[in-house]
Amino acid sequence: QVQLVESGGGLVQAGDSLRLSCAASGRALSSYIVGWFRQAPGKEREFVSVISWSGSTGYLDSVKGRFTISRDNAKNTVYLQMNSLKPEDTAVYYCAAGTIGGRGPSMYDYWGQGTQVTVSS
Repeated sequence: QVQLVESGGGLVQAGDSLRLSCAASGRALSSYIVGWFRQAPGKEREFVSVISWSGSTGYLDSVKGRFTISRDNAKNTVYLQMNSLKPEDTAVYYCAAGTIGGRGPSMYDYWGQGTQVTVSS
């Protein structure tokens, strides 16, 4: 029902910032709960952040105070602002949409292709 495309990843130095975008097509993103997940090589995909229809948010403990999720319904886009990046943030970042939401990847129905974030020391 909805297609998602992530962008904004890249190679940055520790302490730098990036803003990831999740652009939706096919259906209004406001119809979904949207989450960000990340997966490092050899690691399980893990929850990073989520934003609900009402705009309430949730975060992985290790990114609280550094990452901010937001949505712009007019642009049909969800963002993940990442500040004070650390090498351990290095991963492929995915956005996902669903009607249930939560911290588990299986709770989401639609996924983007991912965007690589690499943070060097």
